[in-house]
Amino acid sequence: MSEYGKPLYYDALKYCRRCCLPETVEGIKFDEMGICQACQSSEHKMHINWQERQEALRQILQRHKKKSGSNYDCIVPISGGKDSVFQLHVVVRVYGMKPLAVTHSHGWYSQAGRYNLENALRKLNVDHIMFTPNQDLVRRMSRRSLEVIGDSCWHCHAGIGVFPLQIAVKFNIPLIIWGESVAETSGRATHLDPIKFDKDYLMKESIKAGTDEMVCDYISKKDMCPYEFPAAEELESVGIEGIYLGNYLFWDEERQTEFIVSEYGWRETEVEGAYKRYKSVECIMAGIHDYTKFLKRGFGRGTDQASCDVRAGLLTRQEGFEIAKKTDTKKPGMLKEYLNLVGLTEEELEGIIKSQRAGKAKELP
Repeated sequence: MSEYGKPLYYDALKYCRRCCLPETVEGIKFDEMGICQACQSSEHKMHINWQERQEALRQILQRHKKKSGSNYDCIVPISGGKDSVFQLHVVVRVYGMKPLAVTHSHGWYSQAGRYNLENALRKLNVDHIMFTPNQDLVRRMSRRSLEVIGDSCWHCHAGIGVFPLQIAVKFNIPLIIWGESVAETSGRATHLDPIKFDKDYLMKESIKAGTDEMVCDYISKKDMCPYEFPAAEELESVGIEGIYLGNYLFWDEERQTEFIVSEYGWRETEVEGAYKRYKSVECIMAGIHDYTKFLKRGFGRGTDQASCDVRAGLLTRQEGFEIAKKTDTKKPGMLKEYLNLVGLTEEELEGIIKSQRAGKAKELP
């Protein structure tokens, strides 16, 4: 274990000079002072005219509301997590839109997550479509995901991105409204240079592998049909536009969580691999995803959350590193169940994930 206040791999990796993010974060960039883009973006938030951005959001929503050729003004992808419940609140209660809520189920809903989803849909009175892949396919896709992209959740990454597009085409609903901006935490963008939502972004930053790469001796091409993108001409015909509310509203997940807890009775719960009780509460396997990230990149969700708290002034950088080390390195309680599910030993899982390391991550023990 490293010294107090120092990161776990301070001898092997470069870290942001302001927060706790290492150079193994995918797509991270540091400026000449060694500060990551997530920290730069945090500073930008203080100087942005958010009233102007909210006006831009209002105009986008009104434009789609007026030209809607469907029964719905927009699609809101919703898992029941803190972000998607808040974005549904904003769309319905603040801007008076009529959305179609769309859910791709990862197949691993927690009790709190199921309650939060159903409670939000009921209290906000919105129509809802949910796709749930069969559990055996989820098991097989998760097993294959380890080999192809180095984490356990390809089916979730792909489903969250592709299923709303399929529904948008089917019901002719051009506008898809997401929540948190990529600029908030990932270090891959800033609020001054936001990422545009499109198929290329989804493939590069989220899904990372196409359905053809997932096909193997235990997954067929037919199994992958629910995860195929609509044809380019279909997307163009509908005129798909995807936006992130976090690019138009000052995003504060702590205050937003407090709000939905108070306003809608949203429930927090313990989340493995994290020290906060509100991120990914809907999934019982969230800790597996974050543990595989730790094995692959040398950091997990503890580092992500600590970095956010350091930027917000809630922790010193040294305190953040200490919390991150304790959180990231802890094996999830669901690990044994997951290994049984996918038919691997712990040693085999570690071998598969470590073989996916790239760049400086290859120097990790």
